[in-house]
Amino acid sequence: MKYFDAWSKVMIPRSRYKRLGYIDLFSGPGKYEDGNKSTPLLILEKCINNEKLRKQIVTVFNDANPKFCQKLKENIEALPNINLLKYKPKIMNKEVGDEVAKIFSKISLIPTLAFIDPWGYKGLTTNLIKALIKDFGSDCIFFFNYNRINMGINNPIVKEHMNALFGEKRANQLRLTIKKMEQEEKELFIVNELAESLSDNRKNYVLPFRFLDEQKDKTSHYLIFVSKHSLGYTIMKEIMAKQSTITDDGVANFSYIPVKHREKYMNVQLSLLSLYERPLDALGKELIDEFKGKTLTVKEIFDMHHIWKPFTLANYKEALRRLEEDGLILADPPSEKRRLRKGVRTMGDTVKITFLNQNGCSS
Repeated sequence: MKYFDAWSKVMIPRSRYKRLGYIDLFSGPGKYEDGNKSTPLLILEKCINNEKLRKQIVTVFNDANPKFCQKLKENIEALPNINLLKYKPKIMNKEVGDEVAKIFSKISLIPTLAFIDPWGYKGLTTNLIKALIKDFGSDCIFFFNYNRINMGINNPIVKEHMNALFGEKRANQLRLTIKKMEQEEKELFIVNELAESLSDNRKNYVLPFRFLDEQKDKTSHYLIFVSKHSLGYTIMKEIMAKQSTITDDGVANFSYIPVKHREKYMNVQLSLLSLYERPLDALGKELIDEFKGKTLTVKEIFDMHHIWKPFTLANYKEALRRLEEDGLILADPPSEKRRLRKGVRTMGDTVKITFLNQNGCSS
């Protein structure tokens, strides 16, 4: 929901079609059993209450269960002011699989946010996700049910589904490799392999976020974001970082840990990819090695360096402040000429940073 807000604000003025899309392929009836609204109705309410969105948003909801489709139709029609939407929500009743992936791969999408929340893994394939993000401004968020995937990888009955998710070659190698692994190592490896598959040799940007099961003290699922665009990746990273319940040296662990389990995990790395592990002092050292002898603005440093790393813009600014205090960089304007905020010197986006050479010179 938070990403939809941020994404739509960015895309409304950028869409040359003057339309934005929202697709939910496993929408359900629109309400949970307790009567609370689920994602389809919440998204539509946001669109109804936003004057710009209600003129541009094109929504498509799908579910394989015809009863869910009928109930969703009724729930949508009952929403106050639903008729203010320029484009009436479309409801489809299709089984999600290769056929749906092929449809999306052949058509050119308007800027679209796709949401995929299957109960397990049926219909969730790399081809589908790549088809949904192939066009300008189109991103995908999906639920990855780790426990069901973990049980299914070496289950011959669902071999076809696993191959469709990871790719046949990668899935075959995965089946062999994880047999020798401990549980935690296996989890990180499986999620990493999925991320690598979706990244398409780092052409796409992938961000995983882990949720812990409060009752069982183990992973419940992952929320995984995939985009072809660095701006979407940057926005989602900021959102995920703020939702993380544990940080190490101010760096988010990209996990939601229920309160009763947080103490246990305070000193445990829960990072999802191998690059999601380093605190700010290590970041500072990396910046010195990467940009030695160069002069760049804070924002330029962030834009050039943060992809495939866990650090937010605020993390980079703190790392640079520490380097300045240690005399390892020069800042323009310098510390004493920048404002104090809550007792800390600010480090604005446009501050110029000069990384010193080993001899302490700037060139």
